[in-house]
Amino acid sequence: MRAADFMVESFKAHGLKRVYCVPGESYLALLDALHGSGIEVIICRHEGGAGFMAVAEAKMTGRPAVAMVSRGPGATNASIAVHQAEQDGVPLILIVGQVSREEKYRHVFQEMDYGAFFGSTSKGVFELSDATRLPEMMPRAFRLAAEGVRGPVVLSLPEDMLHDTVPNPQVLTYPLPNVDAAPSQVDEVLAMLKQAERPLLMAGSTLRGKAGSDALARCADALRVPVATTWKSQDVFDNNSELYAGHTGFGTTKGQREALAEADLIIAVGTRLGDPASMGFTLPQVPQPKQKLIHIYPDSRPIGRVIRADLGIVADPAKFLAALASNAVVAPATRERWISTVHGATVKAQEFKSPNPTDGVDFGAVTVALGKLAPPNAVITMDAGNMTTWPHRHWKMTPDNLLLGAVVGAMGFGVPSAVAASLNDPSRTAICFVGDGGILMTGNELATAIAFGATPKVVLSNNGIYGTIRTHQEREYPGRVSGTKLVNPDFTAWAETFGVKAFPLNMGDDVEAVVHAFLDHKGAALLHVQSSAFALSANGTLPQ
Repeated sequence: MRAADFMVESFKAHGLKRVYCVPGESYLALLDALHGSGIEVIICRHEGGAGFMAVAEAKMTGRPAVAMVSRGPGATNASIAVHQAEQDGVPLILIVGQVSREEKYRHVFQEMDYGAFFGSTSKGVFELSDATRLPEMMPRAFRLAAEGVRGPVVLSLPEDMLHDTVPNPQVLTYPLPNVDAAPSQVDEVLAMLKQAERPLLMAGSTLRGKAGSDALARCADALRVPVATTWKSQDVFDNNSELYAGHTGFGTTKGQREALAEADLIIAVGTRLGDPASMGFTLPQVPQPKQKLIHIYPDSRPIGRVIRADLGIVADPAKFLAALASNAVVAPATRERWISTVHGATVKAQEFKSPNPTDGVDFGAVTVALGKLAPPNAVITMDAGNMTTWPHRHWKMTPDNLLLGAVVGAMGFGVPSAVAASLNDPSRTAICFVGDGGILMTGNELATAIAFGATPKVVLSNNGIYGTIRTHQEREYPGRVSGTKLVNPDFTAWAETFGVKAFPLNMGDDVEAVVHAFLDHKGAALLHVQSSAFALSANGTLPQ
């Protein structure tokens, strides 16, 4: 079997339905092998967009997804997605064409050392120069991406290798190891809970999906422990529950921080406890938390690495929470006062109060209308920027939703992720929040949406500034605006050139009526909000 054909058979064995790519001459044989294979080839308009789409698919499914790019410039353009996959813990396979084996080490056209380039941002970089080893290396790559702390694996393909013969084309998949905690560890956690007056569950993205969210809900209810979700993971728990204690991350209100800081036991489950999740390593505090800390994760590496844990447990988070729920004892009545305190701070933060701007539409009001009118199972994708602070705080998500955001804070993720979400599950409405900075980074992927029948709903906040940077600038250098003003095209006309229906929303318009029409449109659509720069974010106005 030709090496290129074997790779496609391996893709099928690993459950791939599609791959995302910008084509290149360095992997023509692989493109040829995909022809008529039954695997859909999503042709993107930029390698960053292709990588972001693969990251979004992997977030949706929990399984490795594949992006394919050509050598040199293609690889460097795709590096943003590799960085995001590493920071976000997402199983990504990036396939990069490489110069032929006889040309290596001659500094030929577009030659790069991918091990050196991707080494610090990936779980593994492998140059597949020997076709006879493909039956071993393909399943190893997929397993490495998905095991433990999930992340990106880069496969470099010398173009001439793809024509070689695989003499023993045995297509394998390597199962992931079972990570089960001992019953004694369940007992140990329950004993620590018994001693605690104000316990707190901190739930991370590893719990995304039905098994994880169901186990979390059962455990929280059985133990009567409030749940704070980590940044970009609000969808793992019902935000309407009396046990919801808000989300930790950038922009968490002072009242919420103060309430959560009163916890005397933190059970961090399904999170690596990085700086966004721990609010800058303050909850729990580095290196020695003020509270007792139990850290549960399917890989030992993050446990106790930065923040000291009193008890570290390597286990499947969903299975461990299910075991806790099954062995729960009656919680003390005093626990209800603690639940009321942290949930009360969250409810207060969720209240929307408009500053009534006069320079444009209050984007917060738009977000509230979207949360009210969107289907209950909407997929919500987020670019980076201040406009995301409103859905983070005011959209009361549930596990019926799916939140796709970039923990790494990469601008440009929003539109490609919404395209990928629509392709992966056309039955759900994919709603993207993006600013006027991010949309001109990867908004060209609207062409991909139209080409492949995706129907993303893109909500654009157009306020003429790089809002997040302007926030920091006004704080550090008040009145000295430098490098943050934007000159924009007519985004309504721009969207319609792609064949995307645009819905402009200006000051004085009926917000709910326009939002309703936007959501009701059957195809891809853009809600073009001429938003206020004064009402800069959910955290405060520009003068504030």
